[in-house]
Amino acid sequence: MKRNIVIATIAAAALIGGGTATAIAVSGDEAAPANKSSVQVSNDDNGRDDDDVNDTDDNDADDKAARDTGEDAEDKAENATDAKVAKVTAADAIGAALKHKGGTAVSADLDDEGTKHVWDVDVLTNGGAWHSVQVDPANGKVVGSHVDRDDDGDDAAETAQIRAALKGSSVTAAEAAKAAAAKGTVTSVDLDEESTDQAWEADTTAADGTGSDWRVNLDSGKVTADRSND
Repeated sequence: MKRNIVIATIAAAALIGGGTATAIAVSGDEAAPANKSSVQVSNDDNGRDDDDVNDTDDNDADDKAARDTGEDAEDKAENATDAKVAKVTAADAIGAALKHKGGTAVSADLDDEGTKHVWDVDVLTNGGAWHSVQVDPANGKVVGSHVDRDDDGDDAAETAQIRAALKGSSVTAAEAAKAAAAKGTVTSVDLDEESTDQAWEADTTAADGTGSDWRVNLDSGKVTADRSND
């Protein structure tokens, strides 16, 4: 790996004087020509420009908007417990479920099944059948699977709506879960196919149990606060 060594003496002087300095970059490869770069240093430079500050403010506002303000101490304690048992991420649980039953993952929820937790992943097969696959959040092993029955007779319409929402989209459920994981521990990801701005919905939990709701764009994977309940 080539590394550049920057002669910093002039730049250091510019820090004191508030001026402009020219630094010479010397390559570790002697055969390569030396490059020059102009370094502008100002007295009020704090390492961040206005755009960085604005981005930080926007992110803070988005994080605040995503928080579930209706939670009490008991809810937060339950959320924290859920987050701790999820050694296997939502994305990995989806991957395990799809290896067991091929198709398209439409949702993944970390459910409390009485005395233990499981990832419950809904998979829509190419033939139109719905399968529920349970994955152990401790080791990623599939512990159960069954076909979901169409008890209310609306599976065909729901399936058509879901296929239409996902047609041409470039972000899968697993990818949405990975994107939302930057906001906290993902405890669920589900397709919102009914809204006009169709997207993946993701729930995350912070270390203190604070829950937040997010939307992940089906095309770009951009994560934004879910303001549907505002």
